[in-house]
Amino acid sequence: MRMAGETVTQTKWEGKACVELATPTAQEVWPLVEDFCNLHKWLPTIDTCYQVDGILGQPGMVRYVATTTTTSSNGNEETTIKWAKEKLLMIDPIKRCLSYEVTDNNIGMKSYVGKSTVSPINDDGKNGCKIEWSFVCDPIEGLRFEDFLSYMETALQSMAKKMEDAFLSTR
Repeated sequence: MRMAGETVTQTKWEGKACVELATPTAQEVWPLVEDFCNLHKWLPTIDTCYQVDGILGQPGMVRYVATTTTTSSNGNEETTIKWAKEKLLMIDPIKRCLSYEVTDNNIGMKSYVGKSTVSPINDDGKNGCKIEWSFVCDPIEGLRFEDFLSYMETALQSMAKKMEDAFLSTR
């Protein structure tokens, strides 16, 4: 039974996307993931990513990430910039993982903590690796959980393809 004025708390969204890369090893892919301010090089949906505060590669560092979209209707073009500031919370080069939180944004996120991990897929550490991208966040206004998870999975697959293509072109 609820009392008048009592609010119902929404449960957190938790999810994880995983992708395997056939060729590069975890040791080869980790430096790309660890490079916190170069997300735009690997994630096709991000066109801007740069450091705004803190020491590069150290917990407490903040990056600004943005996506610019242009739509046109009735002959008018409209440009929209969706952005977030993300603070590096933890980085562990031995376990090849990092976590970060969204501290400010214009996309409806109230709280979001993400974690990326790069691990070998074979015991010998050769031939391939796995990237995991997990998150815990408050429900995002105007989005369904399934749509957000689908975005994360598609984004990670695109990112992995760009990384794999980069390695194949240098071999």
